[in-house]
Amino acid sequence: MKIATYNVNSIRRRLPLILKWLEEHQPDVLCLQETKVRDEDFPAEAFRQAGYHAAFRGMKGYNGVATLTRRPAERVVHGLHEGPDNEDYRIIQTVLASAAGDIPIINSYVPQGYLITSEKYAFKIEWFRRLRSYIENHLDPGKPALWVGDLNVAPEPIDVYHPERRVNDVDFHIDARNAYKEVRSWGFTDVFRALHPERVQYTYWDYFRNAFGNNWGWRIDHILATAPLAKLCTSADVDLAPRQAQNASDHTVAWADFDLPLT
Repeated sequence: MKIATYNVNSIRRRLPLILKWLEEHQPDVLCLQETKVRDEDFPAEAFRQAGYHAAFRGMKGYNGVATLTRRPAERVVHGLHEGPDNEDYRIIQTVLASAAGDIPIINSYVPQGYLITSEKYAFKIEWFRRLRSYIENHLDPGKPALWVGDLNVAPEPIDVYHPERRVNDVDFHIDARNAYKEVRSWGFTDVFRALHPERVQYTYWDYFRNAFGNNWGWRIDHILATAPLAKLCTSADVDLAPRQAQNASDHTVAWADFDLPLT
């Protein structure tokens, strides 16, 4: 099973890049964030023609998540809970059948936070707490499960350029890092870092000051797996080609392979 995650920063602007990546790499699952499109305008037909089923929820101009799968999902759950304010444009759970049983895949776009002194940052910290509760209620750490997406946290100094200058940034501030780690401690393994413990590798570079050319980046896009699945991870990496392409998103694709066939 090959799974990938990609913050596209507008799915309609990035559609040719996404379709090209799907054709070249043929993942079983591609989780997308910041689709920035209303459901009625989502390009589901383009993905259907490419051989993928799409589960999605979005809004105009902001946020939005989508999960593309080669096989139909067993079920799809939108949002953190039933009813209003369920954040269904930030989180989607897609369950796929495998040789080891059903695999829930939590695709999430964590709030960025704006400034550490702002209400938006307080909301980000609370969102992690809500996510931890959601995971406790929906998943089992003893069974295969994945949490992937743009999690808007660089967990360790190795995951951000000039970390000594980033301590008050919303994606590296200690409170955000601890909130992320509290969710991860439920039973998730960062499969990239498990395989590459000392490698400096980023997934996001902003559009200014030639950040990509200078490799002034952040590793904030993650694939995390519960123990039964993490031990089956044979490879995990970051593909720089989508960030190098014309009209690129400011993020690129992170992916992982697991020695577990889908059924």
